[in-house]
Amino acid sequence: MKRTGLVLISLIICCCTLAAQSIAGKLDALVSSEKVLTTSEVGISVFNLTQGKQMYAYQDKKLYRPASIEKVITSVTALAELREYYLFNTRIAYTGTIVQDSILQGDLYLVGGFDPEFMDEDMNKLVEAVHNSGIRCIQGSLIADVSLTDSIYWGAGWSWDDTPEAFQPYLSPLMLNRGCVNVTVIPTSKGRKPKIEVIPESDYYTVCNLAQSYAPQCGKLKVTRNWLDNGNTICVDGNANYRCTKTLNMYSSKDFFLHTFAYRLKETGISIQSVRYGICPDEATGMYTFSRPLEPVLKRALKKSDNLSAEAMFYHLAISRSRKKNVGFKDAQEVIHSFMKHEIGRNPDNYSIVDGSGVSLYNYISPDLMMEYLKYAYAHPEIFHTFYEALPVAGVDGTLHYRMKQGKAYRNVRAKTGTVTGISSLAGYVKAGNGDMLAFVIINQNVLRGKEARAFQDKICEILAH
Repeated sequence: MKRTGLVLISLIICCCTLAAQSIAGKLDALVSSEKVLTTSEVGISVFNLTQGKQMYAYQDKKLYRPASIEKVITSVTALAELREYYLFNTRIAYTGTIVQDSILQGDLYLVGGFDPEFMDEDMNKLVEAVHNSGIRCIQGSLIADVSLTDSIYWGAGWSWDDTPEAFQPYLSPLMLNRGCVNVTVIPTSKGRKPKIEVIPESDYYTVCNLAQSYAPQCGKLKVTRNWLDNGNTICVDGNANYRCTKTLNMYSSKDFFLHTFAYRLKETGISIQSVRYGICPDEATGMYTFSRPLEPVLKRALKKSDNLSAEAMFYHLAISRSRKKNVGFKDAQEVIHSFMKHEIGRNPDNYSIVDGSGVSLYNYISPDLMMEYLKYAYAHPEIFHTFYEALPVAGVDGTLHYRMKQGKAYRNVRAKTGTVTGISSLAGYVKAGNGDMLAFVIINQNVLRGKEARAFQDKICEILAH
């Protein structure tokens, strides 16, 4: 019996070794023959989480710009440090007294909590709370408190010319509609101006409509704002021949939020004498707090690769740890470094992480570092379930919705994508044909055609899934 057991164990070990060799051989053959790698670089790491062993590594210790797979580092750290039910709070409070004739003899404070998911309907709840308090006139000032973070509105190493695109909003503790407006252009009759709808409704911006409906001689439709002047005039020009919506960031998210809030209060019959910035005193009376848990913020950061959501988690790591005002990216960076050193077991001096989203030109990590975060998440069930569920599913949703729509990888791969000019990356999990859970990291560098890099990554996932 003992001999039979030893033979069976030997056969199992032999089969596992052959399977690993088979995968390694297939990946080696792919790397050596892939056309995209003749003019670019790649780093790859594959680890068998079920068996606890490395299956494949290719240039996995070299440093690369990670692009948005950096959100994996931010997300895992946030789940470990903040926990799933951490709250992003936006609140209103007041000083003074509300007298019988509905006058607030004091100031109304709007305190930002850097909630990246704060939308139009959420602002309506704030306005409703003020209205329900009986206030109809604020004798003092409406004061916005944005002291939670410093005044640097973009991350270190972000590209200035990415504005006015929606993926790069101006960061602030007060974010409405992710710091953006949705501009919808609706054609009318031929030769006439199209109808323009802008959401959220506000008096903070103006619209300059120079477009014409069904007028090809006017050229391609353009929807932008005067961003070089830091202005908020929405400019629509060209041929409007179909209904379309463009999302633009607004210059100064804090001003957009504050002025829109004041506008909404006035629309409900509440008069305001003045609007300014300041710090809410500790003795202020709380009126209403709008809270949002971490999970939907995490899910949007991973599923949609939302930069704002990732930056909010990044900054809240510092806010939670330091409990001081005016935190900046270096405070958040310190938390990332501390976690990397004490929980991941890597020296942060060997890498460069300066933001939470992967937008920065200054970020440099290695595939094997990223692998350690995937392994850490898997080893901690209280983190892994939420993290795994928030990752895009191949061929199903998020940034993997249109990839790997067939084959063994379909509905199997769960991974974070990364894309900026010259870089394409993918990091996550896949179940092998024998049921083992595998983690993988692929970072393609110096790639001018992202489509080619993505096709290469999909081939790797298909090999791993068999």
